[in-house]
Formats: sequence, C-alpha cells, structure tokens
Amino acid sequence: MVERETMEFDIVIVGAGPAGLSSAIKLAQLAQENEQELMICVVEKGSEVGAHILSGAVFEPRALNELLPNWLELDAPLKTKVTQDDIYWFSSETSARKLPSFATPKTFHNEDNFIVSMGNVCRFLAEQAESLGVEIFPGFSAHSLIVEDGTVKGIITGDMGVSESGEQKDSFMPGMELRAKYTIFAEGCRGHLGKELISTFKLDDGKSPQHYGLGFKEIWEIPSEHHQPGLVVHGAGWPLDKDTGGGSYMYHGDDNQVVVGIIIDLNYSNPHLSPFDEFQRMKHHAIFADTLKHGKRIAYGARAIAKGGLNSLPKMTFPGGVLVGCNAGTLNFAKIKGNHTAMKSGMLAAESIFAAISSGSEHTELSDFETRFKESWLYQELDSSKNFGPAMHKLGKFFGGMYNTIDQNIFNGALPFSFKDETPDHACLEPASRHAEINYAKPDGILSFDKLSSVFLSNTNHEEDQPCHLKLADMNIPLAKNLTDFNEPAQRYCPAGVYEINEVEGKQAFVINSQNCIHCKTCDIKDPSQNITWVTPEGAGGPNYPNM
Repeated sequence: MVERETMEFDIVIVGAGPAGLSSAIKLAQLAQENEQELMICVVEKGSEVGAHILSGAVFEPRALNELLPNWLELDAPLKTKVTQDDIYWFSSETSARKLPSFATPKTFHNEDNFIVSMGNVCRFLAEQAESLGVEIFPGFSAHSLIVEDGTVKGIITGDMGVSESGEQKDSFMPGMELRAKYTIFAEGCRGHLGKELISTFKLDDGKSPQHYGLGFKEIWEIPSEHHQPGLVVHGAGWPLDKDTGGGSYMYHGDDNQVVVGIIIDLNYSNPHLSPFDEFQRMKHHAIFADTLKHGKRIAYGARAIAKGGLNSLPKMTFPGGVLVGCNAGTLNFAKIKGNHTAMKSGMLAAESIFAAISSGSEHTELSDFETRFKESWLYQELDSSKNFGPAMHKLGKFFGGMYNTIDQNIFNGALPFSFKDETPDHACLEPASRHAEINYAKPDGILSFDKLSSVFLSNTNHEEDQPCHLKLADMNIPLAKNLTDFNEPAQRYCPAGVYEINEVEGKQAFVINSQNCIHCKTCDIKDPSQNITWVTPEGAGGPNYPNM
C-alpha cells in the first residue's frame, strides 16, 4: 500500500483549460467580493498551462466580457479582430465556390470575434487566477477519483517514477490525495475521469451518445505580403466524400502567422480513411496552397472535440462535484465554437459551488446548478443548436445544410423538429470489405508531410520507461478482430503514428508507440471494439504546444 500525502482544499479543479481557469477566477472573485477565504487548487497534466491546449480558434469574447470586463486593460491576447468571413464549397481538388452569406447559417459569421491562440489565452487566464490567490500545479496528472460513500471527495495525482513493468524506480514519487469540498472536472473532451464519472453516476441516462470530431491544426509563418490579418476562411465538401462530415479552415492571425486545419466527424464509415492524410491532401487545394506555399510550417497538433450538443449533454452534477466545458460537451456546433461556452459553464459551476460553501454545505450535489444553467445564455445557445449535428447526420450534407440554414437564419434554431443521432461514432465503422482502399499521395515536404515529422513539431515527449497509458482490455482483439474485420483502423485514425501492425519474429504484431501520443483521445472514441482506454501518463508528458 502506497502512503500518500494529503492536501485539503475547498475546491480542486482538474484541468487548466478555459473552463477550469474560468471557474477558478470566478470562485476567487466571489470570495474576494464576499470577504471569504477559499483555498482553490488547479491541477494541470501539461508541463505548463497551455501546453495541451489546441483550438482553431475564432474566439467569441462573450464569457470573457462577463468574467474580466477589463480584459483589454489587462492586455489579454486578443489582438486580431475578424475582418472578413469567406465560406467555400469545395467540389473537387481544383474547384471551389464562395458562398453568399445568406446561403450559410448566420452562426458561422464572426463579426466582433477574434482570431486567437487559446494556449496563450489560457496562459493569460492562469495569470489572472494566480493574482487572485489560486494555486495552479502544472505537471501533475489527475490519475484517479476519491469516491467515498457514493460521493466524490477529490482526486489522486499520478505516481511518478514507475517503470514500464510496474516497479518503483529510484525516482519514484507517490501521487498525492487532493481532497476538496467540491471538485470541478474540466479535463477537456473525453477526459478519462469524466468518462468514469459519467459511467459511475449514470449521468448519460436518457441522452443520445456523445458525438465527436477530430480536429487538426498547423501553424504557418508566411511573408507579410501574403498575410491578411483578420481573414477567416471556412470550407465544406472536398476532400471529404459525401458520407464523411467535417470542414476545413484557415485563419490569418497575429505576427504573420496563419493557422490551417480540418475537422473530420468521427462517425465516418470507411475504415480505410486516414484523417491525417485527408488533412495533408486538403492543403493542396489552391484556396490554401496559394497562401501556404510561400510560408513555413512551424507547429502541428490534433485533438478530438465533443460536438453532440444538448442532446448528448450528460447531467453535469453528482455528489461532490460537477463536469464543465468539453468534459461534459458544451461546444456549440452550430457556431463551431466551444471556448466561450466552456468558460460560461465553469463560471456557472463556480457560482453554484460558492453558494453551497457559503451555506455551510460540502460534498453535496449542487442542486441549483441545473436552474442556473437553464436560465443562462449557455443553455439558450445549446438549445437553439441542438438539431444542427443530427440534421447533418440524418439528412446528409446538402439537405442537412439547407435545413440548418433555414432553421438558424429564419427561425433562430426554433423549428419544431427534433433530430437525434443514437448511433455511437465507433459503431458507424463498416467492415473493410465493403469499401475500396484509399490511395493517398506521398507528402511533398512543401505543403504535405508525414506523421512522424508532424509529431516532432508538436514537441511531444513522454518518459520512456513508464507504464503504457493506452490500455487494451483484450490484447487479442487488434489482430483477431480489428485487423480481420476493419484492416485495423487504429493505424489510420491515430494522427500521431501511435499504432502499427508490424512483423515481429515472423508474426504480425500490434505495436503501440505510446511515446508518440499527442493526447487527442481519438483511439478511445473510434476503436470499433471499444477495446482501448486512454488514461493519463506521467504528469508533464505529451505535447508541448507553444501557442496553439
């Protein structure tokens, strides 16, 4: 039995993303306004705040305006306001048509929004939190829950210095028990503790399964003569086929930098599809290539996003805690934005927890959170967009897009129809025998690149001699079922080359290169047998994104 140090706090927050940091700031503000003392701790598995943050991002400042109305005076990293919105329909690798604004949902329009690095926004939020007395511990993973008598009472951080075989190395340092009156779980999309909480407390009873997309992002430096600060480009159609949802983007941000990427819905059916290679192919279209060919790629990353919306949103509270942000799934898919909604969910959680602690309660269920949520603009946004994703899945890109444009532009999301998608993303994958293989062109090293050189740009690093954080429930399934039925799609859906089928001693072997993992969680979502569980590696492991 490992002896662990215990630290007591009023509130422990798991994850220093926009939701977690907003909840920390709001709690500290309420304590200051009411002349109360609160001990608030934020645990962040990245090596620093922002190291694991990846988002497009066109940022809507609504929640920030509420949280820090003087953000301009505080020199928040919101420097580039959107000046132009271009939306394209890509019909082939050589053609694209710019769509008039009336033909697209108004939720896609970005007046008064900013092109930002959410990594830098989170670094800014962390500074504000610390100035209010919040303690932030980067490099510490939240490994497991403390649940006693059916109540969450905190978390245990991950042990450090455990070998791959499970033995304690000379550098062994046991994780700590961080106990709290209330715990806020803001791990981001498909957080492993959030997944456990949803299952343990049956928070998704009566809800549609959560749905996901895999988002890619690269940062490019381009010459100033090709840079148009404030230009936002979104696209739909090619390179994705008619049965694969998603969309592309390119944003001209600060300092002669352009960000480019694609989001691919993870309910695709063809197991031969490689999301990474679709992204590399996309950049060869002239809409992107005419800008990128003059520049240099300087960063790469990928991350799953939860896009099921209100229909898939679990009950967010349970005894002793609350799920917020993308850990619950508060992204507004009609806007393709989740940062402002994540922040607002964290702020609502903070208000509810502060009220509970002020009344002398601890470890209770936050009974007023649901009311606060339903009376907020966050709920209104999610309610008005609840059909957006399911309509695309049910009606297809063309008719689903037409429905969404009419629903959002004329009826503000209030058409009296209800679309639901009850098929989990992993169950949409069809046997390889039903689909032709896809032959992707070799990367040219100018616009398109291979996975390993891309992972290098993510600055990913893990201590090599540690237990694998990608757990297989059944070691036989990858070869006996997934390879036989689906040509083992992990080789392709992983954007970091973690999974391979290699020949070892004359036999096929399923190889896990866990040191490559960029913590996107796609394997946990898309594995057709649901055989892979992602858990936290040692703290500070994973990508080290500079300004994603």
